[in-house]
Amino acid sequence: MFIRSLTFENYRNLEKNTIFPDPGINVIYGDNAQGKTNLLESIWLCTGGRSFRGSKDQELISFGEKYSRLELCFASKHRDQTIAVIIGGGKRSAVLNDVPKQFMSQIIGRFCAVVFSPDHLTLVKSGPEERRNFIDAAICQIRPSYAVLLTRYRKVLNERNALLKDIPRHRELEDMLEIWNDRLAAEGAAVAMARCHYVEQLSRQSSVFYEGISSGREVLSVAYRSGCKPEENSAEAWKNALLESLQNRQTDDIYCGYTTCGVHRDDLTIRIDGREAKNFGSQGQQRSAVLALKLAEAAVLGSEKQESPVILLDDVLSELDESRQNYLLHQLKGQQVFITCCEKEIHSDNKFRISNGKITAAEESSCTCI
Repeated sequence: MFIRSLTFENYRNLEKNTIFPDPGINVIYGDNAQGKTNLLESIWLCTGGRSFRGSKDQELISFGEKYSRLELCFASKHRDQTIAVIIGGGKRSAVLNDVPKQFMSQIIGRFCAVVFSPDHLTLVKSGPEERRNFIDAAICQIRPSYAVLLTRYRKVLNERNALLKDIPRHRELEDMLEIWNDRLAAEGAAVAMARCHYVEQLSRQSSVFYEGISSGREVLSVAYRSGCKPEENSAEAWKNALLESLQNRQTDDIYCGYTTCGVHRDDLTIRIDGREAKNFGSQGQQRSAVLALKLAEAAVLGSEKQESPVILLDDVLSELDESRQNYLLHQLKGQQVFITCCEKEIHSDNKFRISNGKITAAEESSCTCI
């Protein structure tokens, strides 16, 4: 999979333009705060996901404009396709191959990318929510229907939480928890099964990459952590385990006014040589673990889709020493890669320069712009 062209209009500080990147490594260089990350963000939005920077949609529109429009032409499985994303009026909409889509989730899985930004270097250090989001976003690109599972689970969870808040004032409502416990356990089982299956693949791949990064000196292990994980990864086993946990915690849940157990509280355990990387890993080890996880994410996605995703590296090479830089670039050979940096010394014949939102192809580059 690779991008043939990208057009942006009224997008953040970027001047209206169309770029034609190379199928290999593309370097976007320029001073800080010129728009390099904006360019990668625009590519990422065409996956159907939200900004990897956590930005609100209104922030994606150029100052003084009412809308923003992106159009991505890409090759996938020997077929050219087009995705257009329109942001404005308090919503985002998409057009896939000239067919309007009602929801952004309907384009998830068509154009696939993996993004690695400086914020991801805290993936190991952060709380469980960021790791859950990492897993969920990765699964959605492989199985777009997984987004529906998450939506259903969150809806049932919100309904149960609302009931828990009402019960202290209306004790007769407590009997209704049995219904919501069963529904939440059933929806949670589907989410947990998908996560466990994905993490098994992620664990195998990331351990191989980490071995290469550390030259075999250390071992990385990744596992799905749940407060009620059954021995068997089946729908029935997960539902029974989740249901038992909900029933056991019911009194506590009523007291707290929210659901204190379930897949919305699960985590990803990351260990180096058997010790938790979050608490015992050095900064270099944590950085290497995240690099291995991101390489594994790309590898699993490529294997499942039977074609490599586009790789977006946002100013991360400066965070890595030379040996890790070389390892990363070596592993990404044969894929389309976009790298942002302040300097243009990274070896590539395909370079774009960006200054104050204006993108131009470097003189020595084989890339082009309109």
